[in-house]
Amino acid sequence: MIKKKKILIATGGTGGHVFPAYSLASHLVKNNYDVKLATDNRGFNFIKDYKNIRTIRIFSSPLIKKNLLKFISSMTIIFFSIIRSLIFLLFNRPAVVLGMGGYSSFPMCIAAAILKIKFVIYENNLIIGKANKFLLPLARKIFVSYKETENIPKKYNYKIFEIGNILREEIINSKNQNAQYNNLDHIKVLVLGGSQAAKIFADKLPKVFVKLKNSKIPIKIYQQCQNDQNQQLSEFYKKVNLEHEIFNFTPKIIDYYVKSNLVITRAGASVLGELINIKIPFISIPLPTSADNHQFKNAIYYQKKKFGFLLNEHDIDNQLYDLIKSIFNNKNLIKQILEHQRQYSDKNVFNNIKTHIEKL
Repeated sequence: MIKKKKILIATGGTGGHVFPAYSLASHLVKNNYDVKLATDNRGFNFIKDYKNIRTIRIFSSPLIKKNLLKFISSMTIIFFSIIRSLIFLLFNRPAVVLGMGGYSSFPMCIAAAILKIKFVIYENNLIIGKANKFLLPLARKIFVSYKETENIPKKYNYKIFEIGNILREEIINSKNQNAQYNNLDHIKVLVLGGSQAAKIFADKLPKVFVKLKNSKIPIKIYQQCQNDQNQQLSEFYKKVNLEHEIFNFTPKIIDYYVKSNLVITRAGASVLGELINIKIPFISIPLPTSADNHQFKNAIYYQKKKFGFLLNEHDIDNQLYDLIKSIFNNKNLIKQILEHQRQYSDKNVFNNIKTHIEKL
């Protein structure tokens, strides 16, 4: 069978960039496209055990402006990343490069522009990132998850195409019909604490959970944390006799989604997109230091759509207990969230992308 277009997907950095890229690559490969994935070392560590996608590593760096030495160092890394990307593209010339946002995809997209290779960028946050904003004048199109994405200059409106959230296919295709999502007589909280949430969630949330237990609210905790936090959390929960399961990074997060009926998470675009597609009520706690405060923008949007609840990090100690207690006592709160989530789906996202790729 003749292969379709040759596609290069550039990604890296956080799992929020890498997993959507990997999911898209896998879907395109299944549909007979010739696909390669370019990522940095950090991104490669997320997908190193997956063998079905050809992967290359090109190290990059964010632009660091804290002091002159770090600025020069980061500029040097970016420069050589662009050179290496140019060399790769010269010998493996794709029809289209798709940049998934963030600093890791930047060098490959710049190299594509230099070689006049068509490239598209993807923005899943509600405010366009710095790298994508810089690339926008050079890109053929920008795919966005939502038409409400902010800070895109009006003169580039003709490049904007709303495609939905690029997510793992098992999430999009999940038939989440477990009755526990409609029954909060026993709260089963999933705490998603990746690298940007693990410490503060491990420090603050267990005290709130104990307070809930002492208020006679049945509760079980599934808490994601860093490896070095396993013992601390396990010992605490055992000491207070709180039912729990501690786990670290897993590519099979769907196994925990189906066990839970309430999620506490940061407000990264990918995880919130997964939660509304798999239909789980959530409390999003935006990372206060996220670039351009994009996590707060995401969380506000999802709250306005009534897809989930929003809580600021500085309010964890004095408001999280009351919020979970009100959710437990007033089942209509969850019912309303689920009704709005059920009206949303990203099941057409891959077909939307393929349609645009074929038109390039």
